[in-house]
Amino acid sequence: MALVDQWQVIERNLPEGWHETGLRLVVENEGDCDRAAALLAPATPGRRGKVLSFSTARGGAGPSPARIRELLARLDRAGIKSRLELVGSDVAPAEPGLERSTFATTWDAELAALPEDWSDLYAEVELASSDYLDRAALLLAPVNPARYGARAGFRFRVARRFGYGASAEMAHRCLERLDEESIHGRARVLWALSDTRPVQTQGPVWHSGGKSV
Repeated sequence: MALVDQWQVIERNLPEGWHETGLRLVVENEGDCDRAAALLAPATPGRRGKVLSFSTARGGAGPSPARIRELLARLDRAGIKSRLELVGSDVAPAEPGLERSTFATTWDAELAALPEDWSDLYAEVELASSDYLDRAALLLAPVNPARYGARAGFRFRVARRFGYGASAEMAHRCLERLDEESIHGRARVLWALSDTRPVQTQGPVWHSGGKSV
């Protein structure tokens, strides 16, 4: 099994809310050890014989999971046969308001608070960690997510009946996909309009920070 695949299996089985994880790479051929260590250099591995030890962390305390995936892909491309082992992981305290509810739950609560005749929304997905950005962008692609500001997250538009924006059903499904992959955070409605009736236009235009959204 390729190292990238081994890492995906390990990552999938890590405890919810993990913060830092220790890993050990056991190189099959001793002659490949120097090259393996060089390819893993950005992760500053420790070496003992044919074993390279390193870690990954969320929140900037070490190489991100995505970075580790890139480094392991280098070893796969180099044809270095190795076994990746989990040493241990630490669970960080949940960040208030971001880890307790699923995206789908918070989204349903936001919609329930709106007037019955709402027609257009400008919404935001806030992620608990910047490590989720790349994967979340892919899972949210059908709603055309856009980065906004320095926070880890995306904004998107929803149109209930017609006009510019994803449907409410599509938005809900994309948020469920985040939950299915254990990506943490929350969804909220920033602005909402009711009973809009566009004429020769795709819908309303909001202005934020000097830009049309």
